[in-house]
Amino acid sequence: MKMIKLLLCLFAVVLTGCVTAPAKKDLSAFNTAAPRSILVVPVINKTLDVDAPNYLLSTLTIPLAEKGFYVFPVNTAKFVLEQEGFYEGEQIHNQPPEVLANLFGADAVLYVTIKRWDAQYALITTTVTVEFDYRMVAKDGTEIWKANQKMQYAPQNNNSGNPLAMLITAAINAAVARAAPNYMPLTQQANQQVFVLGPNAIPNGPYLKAKE
Repeated sequence: MKMIKLLLCLFAVVLTGCVTAPAKKDLSAFNTAAPRSILVVPVINKTLDVDAPNYLLSTLTIPLAEKGFYVFPVNTAKFVLEQEGFYEGEQIHNQPPEVLANLFGADAVLYVTIKRWDAQYALITTTVTVEFDYRMVAKDGTEIWKANQKMQYAPQNNNSGNPLAMLITAAINAAVARAAPNYMPLTQQANQQVFVLGPNAIPNGPYLKAKE
């Protein structure tokens, strides 16, 4: 029996790399903190796209609210932080979480770092990539949850049976994706994966339970 299992795994390596599901993370710290409200602070941007932080910030509140948490409006939070002299994401992330939480009366603070936000062109294909690091800290400074998510998209070309037509279509699709890459669907999918759908998604908040 052991030999059969070994052979099956070796066969799976050829096909899929014998991929195993990621181990589920311990969420006891999150459950102990039991946050009801979450402050989403401006993000750190490690890419060259200066618009990326605003696009990402606009997508973070919806999945958190759908999970049953009160989320402070990001534009209001940004304005208040600027009045306190905090303008840049890096500067804000370096502040003690207790200070940020107390400004709003928040139970937890969500920090997000943009690691990838780019479109890479290769021959007749353009691959759009986003990658984010997420980290949530309770109002006492305890880290209660973290995640990383990377999403990629390459335009698919319809198989018309005509090699020349397929080549032209692929080149056009790649050029369009490179000229105006659409990052928002990937960003929304990444947020859904880490907050709602993935194996390490955050537990439901109190306001979702109240509806059930």
